[in-house]
Amino acid sequence: MVGDRAIEHAASSSSQVSRFETGSLTTKENQAALGQLSGKWIDRVRRARKLTRIVLDIDSSVNETYGRQEGSVYNGHFGCTCNLLLFCFNQIGDIEGAMLWEGNVQSAKNWKTGLERIIGRCRDSDVVLLFRGDAAFADPCIHECLELDRYRYAIRLPANDAFWREIEQLLVRPAGRPPKAPIVRYHDVKYQGAGCSQARRKVAEMERYRGELFPRVGSIVTNLTMRAKNVVHFYNQRRTVEQWIKERKNTVKWTRIYCYDFADNAVRRLPLALAYNLGNFLRQLALPKPIRHWTMTTLRNKLIKIGAKVVSHARYTVFQMAEVAVPQALLRAILGRIDQIGEAVASTA
Repeated sequence: MVGDRAIEHAASSSSQVSRFETGSLTTKENQAALGQLSGKWIDRVRRARKLTRIVLDIDSSVNETYGRQEGSVYNGHFGCTCNLLLFCFNQIGDIEGAMLWEGNVQSAKNWKTGLERIIGRCRDSDVVLLFRGDAAFADPCIHECLELDRYRYAIRLPANDAFWREIEQLLVRPAGRPPKAPIVRYHDVKYQGAGCSQARRKVAEMERYRGELFPRVGSIVTNLTMRAKNVVHFYNQRRTVEQWIKERKNTVKWTRIYCYDFADNAVRRLPLALAYNLGNFLRQLALPKPIRHWTMTTLRNKLIKIGAKVVSHARYTVFQMAEVAVPQALLRAILGRIDQIGEAVASTA
């Protein structure tokens, strides 16, 4: 069948890049091997994409728990008993890393466990390296780590008294009738917070909308050299991470964590990350241009979960599939692209 060589090569290459110890997958050796496997797949696929830059977005998501599972704690922010899942995506939608924490810890807890390995993997790439994160990662140690690995970053800063004093002039309500369009102002300063070894650039944004008593204010710490408005626009693009997290929940059912032991639930996320990445590789590399905009949910419902009637003969087997979702010519094009990818990967191995 078309694409067999790609599947065989993927199986052989995965057995070569990671050596699994005998016994439970929850051992430290096996967890480390599973955690590295996803990154190695992404690095190999990245050669075919020929990217000019790599953008890493990190965000957390809630995973509700039921019963008396280990690490299951009530979280006041989410208003439920849960574990926390920390994700790192690239701009293509691949999961660069995923970590499971107890329900009452900060998102950036033990950030070196996963983040340092992820950013270190791209250290030697000859592309522009960019990083975006929320206020949980406004840590001077993280900033220094990113700067050492030549990353350009934009990270949200939590508000404090010193910040409000700096932007006091922006908060003055203008005289007269407010316009229909929102009033947007920016403030760009050098800022050195407590525990920082050096001053860093801070960009503040103030938005005042008609009918709202107080303005919406946010600040970002960054080492980007672009205009303040462009820094804010770049940071706001990380909203796509929420869409990818939603797709991940719908496609691979990541929220189904039923084990009692925390270690078992932690290791269960790793094969699910591999499954999601394989689906994203298919969406990005194998789909023809007319349907490349499909989401993972659409890809699953229209291509992978499609029904077929199997008719067996003496010398061959026929799969009769409805052409409502995927016509015959389109399916043939997808299988042909999968075969080409397999040959390209085999030639570079």
